[in-house]
Amino acid sequence: MSRSATASTFDDVGLSADMLEALSTRVETTGGRDAISVRTPVTDEPIGTVPACTAPDVAAAVDRARRAQSSWASRPVSERAAILERFGDLVSDHRDWLLDIVQLETGKARHHALEEVLDVPLSCSYYATDGPSMLADESRSGAISLVSDATVGYDPLGVVGVIAPWNYPLTLAMADAIPALLAGNAVVCKPDERTPFIALALADLLDEAGVPEDLFGVVTGEGPTVGPALIDAVDYVAFTGSTETGRAVAERVGRNLIDCSLELGGKNPMIVLEDADVETAARGAVKGAFTNAGQLCLAPERIYIHENRYEPFLDAFVGATRKLRLGLSFEYGPDVGSLIDGDHLEGVSDDVDEAVEAGASVLSGGRARPDVGPFCYEPTILTDVDPAARIASEETFGPVVSVFPVADVDEAIERANDTPYGLNASVWSSDRARGRDVAREIDCGTVCVNDPYTVGWAAVDAPMGGTGDSGLGRRHGPEGLRRYVDAKTIATSRIGPIDAPPGVPPGWYARAVSRITTLQRRLSRWLP
Repeated sequence: MSRSATASTFDDVGLSADMLEALSTRVETTGGRDAISVRTPVTDEPIGTVPACTAPDVAAAVDRARRAQSSWASRPVSERAAILERFGDLVSDHRDWLLDIVQLETGKARHHALEEVLDVPLSCSYYATDGPSMLADESRSGAISLVSDATVGYDPLGVVGVIAPWNYPLTLAMADAIPALLAGNAVVCKPDERTPFIALALADLLDEAGVPEDLFGVVTGEGPTVGPALIDAVDYVAFTGSTETGRAVAERVGRNLIDCSLELGGKNPMIVLEDADVETAARGAVKGAFTNAGQLCLAPERIYIHENRYEPFLDAFVGATRKLRLGLSFEYGPDVGSLIDGDHLEGVSDDVDEAVEAGASVLSGGRARPDVGPFCYEPTILTDVDPAARIASEETFGPVVSVFPVADVDEAIERANDTPYGLNASVWSSDRARGRDVAREIDCGTVCVNDPYTVGWAAVDAPMGGTGDSGLGRRHGPEGLRRYVDAKTIATSRIGPIDAPPGVPPGWYARAVSRITTLQRRLSRWLP
C-alpha cells in the first residue's frame, strides 16, 4: 500500500506530532510567545506549532551566535571543513527522515524532495574540499617591486542572517549557510513560517556533526516581524524570495551599511532552435516547467520555438504533459505534487483564468484538482497568450507555461530578453556550440544548454544568481564563499616610509620615482 498522505496527516509516514514538537523546542525565546500553527498542504491540516518570535528573541539569538562565532573563526579552516563534510554525510544518512519532513511541509513529490536532500552533501563536499584554498592568504603585487609587497587575507564578517523560502526550504537554506559557516561566520536562519521544521531538523544534524552550540540558530515567526529584526542585528543578509520583498530587504540593508545577496523572482525563457530535437526539448520542458509543481525560481515559464518546429514540439510536449501523474504520496510515484497553500492556488488559477479570458488556449491542464489534494493544480500549457496578460510578463510560480512560435533566432533572443528579470534561461540545439553562442546573447545570470536548470544549479563550482529584478550577488563557486568575508590587505615596506630620504631634494626624488614607476610599467608588459 502506498504511504498515502490523504487519509490522516501522519499515517504511514516516519514522523509524528511529538517529533515535530521536539524540534520546535530548539527555538529559544526571551519570554512567553504566541504559537504559529503550521499546516501541511497535503491535507490542509495542522501538523505542529512554533513560537512567534519577536525582535528581542532575534536579538538574543544573534547575540548567542556572535559569542559562538569568535572561537569558531579561530579554528583552522580544515577543522571547519571536516565538520561540514560530516554534516553532509549525516544529511545522506537521514535522507528518509528529511524527505518526509520536506514533503509534509511543502506537498511536493518525493523525487522532487530528493533533489533537495542530494544537493546538500554536494555543496558540503565542494566547499570542504575547495573552500580552504579560496580562503588562503594571497600574495599581490606591491607598490614598488623589490621594495614593498602586499598580502590579501579573508576575515569572516561575523553573523550572517539567512532568510530562506518555502519552495526549497532545505536546499536554499543550506546553500547559503554552508559557505557562510566554512568562512568562519555564525548563521541565524529565519525559515518561512510555512516550512520551519526542516530548518530545525537541519540544526539538529549540524549539532550532531560538531558545529558549536548557538553557532547556527533558528528564529521562527512572521516575516514582517522577524525579518527586519534579523536584518538590523546581523552583518550580512542572504535572502531568497520575491522581488517585491527583496527590494524592501535591500533598502533596509543599505540603511544599515551591510551587504547582501538576493535571489529573487524570474520569468525564465526557454529557446528551442530549428535544429533542436523536439522530443528531447519536450522532455526538458516537462522537467523544467513542472518540477515542484512549477514552484521553482529556475523554471521556464516562456517557451519560444522556431515556427518550423512549433507543431511537432507542441505535439511532443502536450503528449508528455498529459501523461504526468498528479498526486500526493510519501512514496516515489506521482510526478507532480501540491502547491503550497490556498492563497497560492488562487493566484495561479487567477493568472490562467485571466489569460484564457483574453484569448489564450489551454492545450493541457488549466484546472484545480481538489479531488487529488486541497491545493493541487494540473500541469498547464498555454498558447495564443495576449502579451498584455499578467501571465505573459509576471512570474506565476506554478505549473503553468506559455508557448510562442518565433520566425528566427533573433526574434527568440529579443523576446527572451524583453523582461526586467534575468535569473535563468535555457537554449536547445543539436549543435552545442551554436547553443552556447545563443546563450551568450541571453540576459540572465545562468543559461543552460540542452537542460532546463539542473546542469547550471548542480555546477556548484560556478556562480548562480540573477540580474535586473532577479537579484544581486551569487551563490555557489568561489563567489558564493567570498561574499561572506572581508578582504584585508597587509602591505609591507622593506625600507621604511616610501618618501624622500633625509637630505634628498624633493625635485630629485620626484624625478627618480617617476623613472622607477615608468620602468616598472614597461617591465610589467613583458614579464608574466
